[in-house]
Amino acid sequence: MTVDTAPAQVEVPNTAERRFSQSMVVSGTRCLLTYLVLPFLLPVLGVADSVGPAISLPIGLVAIVFNGLSIRRFWGSDHRLKWPVSTINVLVIGLLCYLTVSDIVELAG
Repeated sequence: MTVDTAPAQVEVPNTAERRFSQSMVVSGTRCLLTYLVLPFLLPVLGVADSVGPAISLPIGLVAIVFNGLSIRRFWGSDHRLKWPVSTINVLVIGLLCYLTVSDIVELAG
């Protein structure tokens, strides 16, 4: 009788799946800050409304980069979910681009 002494393998999430999760967390954080935290917190702190776009703009740009990296990782690994994940990422990037332009317009005007 042979005893298996190999350590139990812990399943590590795929890098592409981790990248997708990270991109969604960054995008979600941007939306959470922009629409829930900043509109209520900034007036309580007596900070001008123009600070919100100044905070959300760089977060949105980082989120766009993370979504792009997610797409690249899924396609590079030929992941079986590359089409649905890429579709979600592209939709999120489109929304983030719109919000980025809105932030720029608000900061400029």
